[in-house]
Amino acid sequence: MTKLLPLLSHKGGRSALTCRFRCGDACSHEVANTSGNPYFGDIAARALSRRGVLRAGALGAVVVSAGVAGGLAGAAAGAVPAAAEPDPETAAAGGWGRGGLRFTPVAPNTADALTVPPGYSTAPVVRWGDPVLPGAPAFDFANQTAEAQAMQFGYNCDFVTIFPVGRDRALLWVNHEYTDEAMMFRGYAGGASATDEQIRIGMAAHGGSVVEIRRVRDTGQWQLVTRGRRRYNRRITATTPMRFSGPAAGSDLLKTAADPQGTTPIGMLNNCAGGTTPWGTVLTAEENFNQYFAKGPATPENTRYGIPTGPSSRGWERLEERFDLSRHPNEVNRFGWIVEIDPFDPDSTPVKRTALGRFAHEGATTTLARDGRLVAYMGDDSRFEYVYKFVSKERYIPGFDRHNRTLLDEGTLYVARFAGDSPAAEIDGTGKPPADGAFDGTGEWIPLVTGKESHVPGMTAEQVLVFTRTAADKVGATKMDRPEDVERNPVTGAVYIALTNNTRRVTADEANPRVNNKHGHVLELVEKGNDAAATTFAWSIPLVCGDPGDPGTYFAGFDKTKVSPISCPDNLAFDRDGNLWISTDGNALGANDGLFAMPVRGRERGHLRQFLTVPRGAETCGPLITQDRRSVFVAVQHPGEVDGATPDNPASHWPDGGDSQPRPSVAVVWHTEGREIGA
Repeated sequence: MTKLLPLLSHKGGRSALTCRFRCGDACSHEVANTSGNPYFGDIAARALSRRGVLRAGALGAVVVSAGVAGGLAGAAAGAVPAAAEPDPETAAAGGWGRGGLRFTPVAPNTADALTVPPGYSTAPVVRWGDPVLPGAPAFDFANQTAEAQAMQFGYNCDFVTIFPVGRDRALLWVNHEYTDEAMMFRGYAGGASATDEQIRIGMAAHGGSVVEIRRVRDTGQWQLVTRGRRRYNRRITATTPMRFSGPAAGSDLLKTAADPQGTTPIGMLNNCAGGTTPWGTVLTAEENFNQYFAKGPATPENTRYGIPTGPSSRGWERLEERFDLSRHPNEVNRFGWIVEIDPFDPDSTPVKRTALGRFAHEGATTTLARDGRLVAYMGDDSRFEYVYKFVSKERYIPGFDRHNRTLLDEGTLYVARFAGDSPAAEIDGTGKPPADGAFDGTGEWIPLVTGKESHVPGMTAEQVLVFTRTAADKVGATKMDRPEDVERNPVTGAVYIALTNNTRRVTADEANPRVNNKHGHVLELVEKGNDAAATTFAWSIPLVCGDPGDPGTYFAGFDKTKVSPISCPDNLAFDRDGNLWISTDGNALGANDGLFAMPVRGRERGHLRQFLTVPRGAETCGPLITQDRRSVFVAVQHPGEVDGATPDNPASHWPDGGDSQPRPSVAVVWHTEGREIGA
């Protein structure tokens, strides 16, 4: 039997298994962005008014955001930073914080459990392999089939959102980002030796799921509906027929032998975070799509997107030749998009929206501009990549569904450029604030394309949309430290960007203030007039992550002896009071990943506390706080995915316990006395 190649050694908190299967060992490859774009410290700052009271920017969505939980399972092991101790005054009042954030922080740990604060409980809602479609069999780890997996809940879950279908029922949408075949199958020997059935199972385990859930009595707990019609339940996979829309639909760059019109792509891949629209659809984001392809021509465009020139790691090209780019060079251009899906119509065709550009999309968060136009914020999750936003041409009209579903097809795509307001000499690369006490400055949104009109010299509109990274290089966008989730505060209207980490950074600037940035930071952006359609903004950094005992960390000026340690912010969310919730991926402090909460205004601004930790080897994804603040959903991705783990030697037994195999799952957290989360 062919053996897997030795796993590469990786710095930080991610295992080599995660790096191999999630992003194709991106960290071990050369940086794809070799543009000469100056760091913003070298760009003259532009004046930007910061007047005006921030107004609410929420769409009145069904849900806001947040995390998950689980029971304690023993003492923490290893050298991890200590949790913050409660302030005596707030402790006497029965909890922590203001604005409803009152809970005892969870201590950093390495337990194989979902750990939540005292007074909270947790339970899995849906697990990998649970039946989704009628006729789906019960999950059988030892006897998996592609036919069964296509009807069951997929593998690594990420973005989570819900849509009510009654007082105590809702539709749960979940992304299935990637598969780890070494954890899914006994004796897996790599893509070159994978069986045809293993490859088909992997394809079927990608994509997304719609499942119906119900509230348990009058609590914050939710359960999967397992009986009855379940008319909305759906699986979307790597082989689901889709269509392109927008300015690049039908482009020669999207045409293949199987689709000479360039309008009907097949499947979606590596769907990470996402968003929702005001008209009740899901926007799911294709991220590290490059790794699924083989034998890519060494063109500048393919190099810019990290397309392999050799075989793929999973070997999908053996079963479907569309993944062999030596035969079908345009197939890779059909991935890397935002995909819109209607959860209420299981027969609808998913739509890849080309107007939003093509890159390693982390997500797409929508809001409305002051004049009613739709705005979508997006991050490109790779080292030294960029932050984008799309502003529609037409306005959103409540209730006019046919019109609203065209808004994402025509508008302007922008990329961000930042400028600092401190001398470059004061940004020493350690994370220590400059003399004025804050990392801050101004910036602008640079237009790339409007409809079929390119704003980038030498590139057509179709080229800008298909090769968006190259277009952003040409206009001088600012290189950022893995920009992931971008979310708008529903109370203040400020925009927050999670910058997860970048250990390749050797030159700091004010928006990316640390070299060898292994812990990441969060950036706050306030657009002119607090209008989401504005083209200029002010920005600041409220959180420089890491151990609070490290002088190179910053918690918006809050007392660092009273905060929790945090590393590698990934997904962001807000509760209805505008508190920021942060999930982490790849904790480089030696403890499990988790979910954190932090007020962003008032005297508690910067008071970060850990709400939960996920099991060993897992990543915290999809944090969601329901509008009534009685439930916190979290996607627990790749539990037990640590170096050396196999099905014969599992590193986790979550969520089923005993000697069971780990199963990526969505879980819910609720207060045992029926209180609101954090109250």
